[in-house]
Amino acid sequence: MTQNIEANKKAAINFYQTAYLGEPSKAVERYVGEQYIQHNPAVADGKQGFIDYFEKMQKEYPKKEIEFLRIIAEGDLVALHTHQTWPGDDHYVTMDFFRFNDAGKIVEHWDSIQSVPEDSKHNNTMY
Repeated sequence: MTQNIEANKKAAINFYQTAYLGEPSKAVERYVGEQYIQHNPAVADGKQGFIDYFEKMQKEYPKKEIEFLRIIAEGDLVALHTHQTWPGDDHYVTMDFFRFNDAGKIVEHWDSIQSVPEDSKHNNTMY
């Protein structure tokens, strides 16, 4: 089966936004396949590890925002480039990569997170 790249892009955004804004169980139910392989060392492997992490994050940081800057897809992969604003005016730039199965469900995740520093050696933004 060929990948539906546009559908996968929408699913990646919806999955991440649903979990990030406080409904990780709903995100997993709607968008994740039978298995979920996690590569972030701060999050336990599998669906329940993802749910537990995002439920804890929602309790500790309920007022956070996410902006999707770029969505790039190729084959069975979708990459999300985001700008996150957290309480205390902390800003982060993230790169998340999701692998989809043939049924259009997310089955694997990698990410990289970086704080936006106050000072920079240039005038370019990180996003």
